[in-house]
Amino acid sequence: MADLLPKRALLNSGDNEAMTSGPSSDSTGFLPNVPLLAIDRQNGPLREQFRQVMDDVCDSGRFVLGPDVTALEEELSKILDVPHVIGCASGSDSLLLALMAINIQPGEEVILPSYTFFATASAVTRLGGVPIFADIDPSTFLIDPDDLRRRITSRTRAIIPVHLFGQTVDMDAILPIAEQAGVPIIEDAAQSVLSTWHGKCSGGLGDIGCFSFYPTKNLGGFGDGGFLTTTRDDLAESLRKLRVHGMEPRYYHDVVGINSRLDSLQAAVLRIKLPLLDDWTNQRAQNAIRYTEMFNHCELHDAITSPKIDTRGRHVWNQYVIRVADGKRDALREHLTASGVGTEIYYPVPLHLQKCFDNFGWKMGDLPITEYAAKETLALPIFAELTPAEQATVVGRIAEFFGRSPVPEEFEGMDKGSDAIGQPQHVKRTGLIGRADDVRC
Repeated sequence: MADLLPKRALLNSGDNEAMTSGPSSDSTGFLPNVPLLAIDRQNGPLREQFRQVMDDVCDSGRFVLGPDVTALEEELSKILDVPHVIGCASGSDSLLLALMAINIQPGEEVILPSYTFFATASAVTRLGGVPIFADIDPSTFLIDPDDLRRRITSRTRAIIPVHLFGQTVDMDAILPIAEQAGVPIIEDAAQSVLSTWHGKCSGGLGDIGCFSFYPTKNLGGFGDGGFLTTTRDDLAESLRKLRVHGMEPRYYHDVVGINSRLDSLQAAVLRIKLPLLDDWTNQRAQNAIRYTEMFNHCELHDAITSPKIDTRGRHVWNQYVIRVADGKRDALREHLTASGVGTEIYYPVPLHLQKCFDNFGWKMGDLPITEYAAKETLALPIFAELTPAEQATVVGRIAEFFGRSPVPEEFEGMDKGSDAIGQPQHVKRTGLIGRADDVRC
């Protein structure tokens, strides 16, 4: 991995140790609080490096699409093994630009899951397209290929599979469907940078990949930002033009684009973080393994369902989402909140039931698996710097709610999950915000 990543200074392990140590436990044996996110733990040890590169950008006077943006695009291209990376202003814009590049017209249909963030569908409607919502697999929360196939019509213009929570969609099933229908695939990979399918990174599996640099993402900046990937030269040329008002050369426009340029300050910060991303991703995977072991010990299998991993790909764990049985999700969340444990619901209202999409005629019962997921899912803390003691508190509080045995003390000293569960899969090619609790994405 080191020979493929940019040569930037790496995290000081001593400083990281100080940042990740959590608060001491109270009289119950639980920690008083566990944040859903703790961006300060990741950014704190890198602060001086951030200051230096931001000073460099200020001294250069090149704040938009400057040398750092070009360098970041090249570095991501090498790591993700895609020929083209195009920076833009946000993950939402990346979806809009992708649909503009394939020339979506009013009335044309785009198939996507209803169980995803709003931007996946809003990009379609902003161009006058019609979102056709598909149901999901109940165990992975990813788009159901069989339901997708049923929704293909003569008006279908594109498919947007969402690599939700950090896990790649079953592309073995999706690619033949798109090929048979003769439509492009736009991967919504906003939550899945470095996720893979058969060793190939997301973003290089379809026609265009769309990513986000939002601060809560695995590779998060200091504000909004995003990028696109493609293996097609024609789409890369179009995307680069569309992000600057359709301008090429300067002040000459043969198409109408948008203003969606990545700032140099964001790119400079992200270049500091990029060499650390693979290690951070592995830490997230170890946290996921540890959660599974703790849940198994507490015999919570009848009360909650832990995430299912498709072993054909690498899960990068942007979120760790459990299902809570018997309508107890909201009560459990209230208990965890009262106990100082941060959680979130992704997503409480499926897109097909959002008021702004009433005109498309969807109703309750149209996508039953999606609707059940919206009532049962709960995201737990999974950030890379999460400590075993914090995880023991999270699982212990859940066990407490269900009247089960607590997590044994030895789990709190674990450095990683046991080998019996299996180690996280690396990208074969490479050898490879609490402060933010109020941030929603």
